Amino acid sequence: ARRIDMLFVLGGNGTHAGANAIHDECRKRKLKVSVVAVPKTIDNDIPLMDKTFGFDTAVEEAQRAINSAYIEARSAYHGIGLVKLMGRSSGFIAMHASLSSGQVDVCLIPEVSFALDGEYGVLQHLEQLIKNKGFCVVCVAEAAGQELLQNSGATDASGNAILSDIGVHMQQKIKTHFKGIGVHADIKYIDPTYMVRACRANASDAILCTVLGQNAVHGAFAGFSGITSCICNTHYVYLPVTQVITAPKRVNHKGRMWHRCLTSTGQPDFR
Repeated sequence: ARRIDMLFVLGGNGTHAGANAIHDECRKRKLKVSVVAVPKTIDNDIPLMDKTFGFDTAVEEAQRAINSAYIEARSAYHGIGLVKLMGRSSGFIAMHASLSSGQVDVCLIPEVSFALDGEYGVLQHLEQLIKNKGFCVVCVAEAAGQELLQNSGATDASGNAILSDIGVHMQQKIKTHFKGIGVHADIKYIDPTYMVRACRANASDAILCTVLGQNAVHGAFAGFSGITSCICNTHYVYLPVTQVITAPKRVNHKGRMWHRCLTSTGQPDFR
């Protein structure tokens, strides 16, 4: 009705699925409309892509929260800095922010299960850190440890499961554990939530977004539709949207980046 013949859709997995549905409907109606997507999600969880627009900025902002937790923890007697970061289905922000800060003692992500209690649990490790270092910093992704919490079964407007709050749960568990063993612990809980994503893009993301946007326009003018403009294996390419909405990309817990993170934190296997 408005004679729109180029539609640019910016977003993550759900948005890409929506773009694909519009593309399919346009083909069904034989409309000459180019539907081109641009991957924008701080979670960096779209398959086949090196990274998505917003991820670098989110990691940089998340690192600031970790730095604050580190200063608070180190400045207090038996201080424990606990930071919860975004990551609905993947732990890329938590992993990269922990690795870049170099100040995190424990990094917990949804791809790797862990136990809080027991001889090899997180709480026992925190006890050892307090004993040996006098303070510690914990970084946890929002979707981590959901199997340890009660599932409400509720969903949001997009159909995504509403996650239980692992940050508050861990805060209470840590407090109860140290009180139970008679050891003082000063817990500083930081939940930056939308501060991680509601900030101006850094230089790296600004350049990435500019190139992806320019390529998206070139693709639409060339007559392509049902594609996304992205960076894959260091090259700027177009990928069929159908190939990137199959399932979210997740951290490879056997991959080198996760093992680099483990080397940085020095944490054991909490199972």
